[in-house]
Amino acid sequence: MKIDQFGNYSGLSIVENSRSYTYPELFEKIAAFKKWLGENIASGDIIAVQSDYSFASIALLLALSEFPCIIVPVVPTTESEVQNKLKAAKANKIITFKDEEPALVLRQDGALEKVEQYHRITEENHAGLVLFSSGTTGVPKVMVHDLSALIAEFKEPRKQKNLNFILFLLFDHIGGINTLLGCLNNGSQITIPENRNPEYILQLIQDQKIQVLPTSPTFLNLMLMTEDFDTYNLSSLKMITYGTERMPQHLLDKLKLKIPSVKFMQTFGTSETGILKTESKSSTSLFFRIIDPNYQYKIEDSQLYLKSKIQVSGYVNQESSQFTEEGWFATGDLVEVDEDGYLKIVGRINKVINVGGLKVLPKEVEDIINQFPEVIDSTVFAKDNAITGQMVCAKVVIREGLDEKEMKKEILKKCREELDRYKVPSKLIITHSIDFTTRFKKEI
Repeated sequence: MKIDQFGNYSGLSIVENSRSYTYPELFEKIAAFKKWLGENIASGDIIAVQSDYSFASIALLLALSEFPCIIVPVVPTTESEVQNKLKAAKANKIITFKDEEPALVLRQDGALEKVEQYHRITEENHAGLVLFSSGTTGVPKVMVHDLSALIAEFKEPRKQKNLNFILFLLFDHIGGINTLLGCLNNGSQITIPENRNPEYILQLIQDQKIQVLPTSPTFLNLMLMTEDFDTYNLSSLKMITYGTERMPQHLLDKLKLKIPSVKFMQTFGTSETGILKTESKSSTSLFFRIIDPNYQYKIEDSQLYLKSKIQVSGYVNQESSQFTEEGWFATGDLVEVDEDGYLKIVGRINKVINVGGLKVLPKEVEDIINQFPEVIDSTVFAKDNAITGQMVCAKVVIREGLDEKEMKKEILKKCREELDRYKVPSKLIITHSIDFTTRFKKEI
């Protein structure tokens, strides 16, 4: 992808709030930011961009990508989370926005602390992109991609593709970055939501005639739970891509029933490896195959391993056994393979429950619970137990107005009938709402 091509694209590039911007306007904004950056940053700077998606933040990201620097997108959340990320990434400069204009804050004086993984990228005159993953110690795990290499992977298309995407995933999320670069490369229209409330997103799809929605299964479930879901006109919607967590089959079936004309496609990737090109077996199937020539994969003990030239080499601030000496990354995803070679995610290796030495995959129990039409969602998880080490627990979301005691009784009865005794939940919590993170993944 070349930024120069934006000047030749016609139509809108970005719709934000009540304003619309064309591709030539984006090209001009990038040029203006490049001039400003040339006066304010130096080679090797570690620059945090404190923003979610906006016309200005997109233009700045692309302008920064032309400099040998390290870019750290940080979506404003809590002050402590932001400061933890700035510290972990060792950012020395912060850029914020006011009325689309950048403001620079110096975070520390003196020489930059040298980070070898950063240096390897900037000495090639490339830009780096820092992403974060949650660490077990509470300190975010830092990884850096070669942003110049990621951008170079997108080849200029033969013609502009006039599709209208919602840029739903966050500014500091690998899926969001991948969607952004893909849209820009193809000359597609990007609509930036003011918020991510399900009712608002449904209204935006209707009003802006959105065609593609990249999101998570949890958010799709929240959309279905919207009281007035059936009143929105979603006829413009052509495709929903879903990833970031495992999609339950019962949810995919509900979605296909509600909006049958929409194509559903599972995406797959990690912050460490990037997003792979995949192909779903069908809109109603959770099986997919990897069709990306840039990636190799293998399965060992049911766990999926990936290898690519563009993946990170490890974490900047922590050691990890997930990266092997041979260059493989252990994704932590457990998969099964069908007779045609398609893969299906069945769980996470760190979520497997160990009951007295016997292993329980949460999906096994969730699939039984989800058979009840009254169940909106279920999450099965482990809790410590003094005798067995761990025990099986379940949190079940049901529709309002139902008898909770009766539902609990029926669910446990079915579990006892269809599951081995050690897999039956020892504790079952009935609720009416889904707990989720700021990234719209289920929270236990």
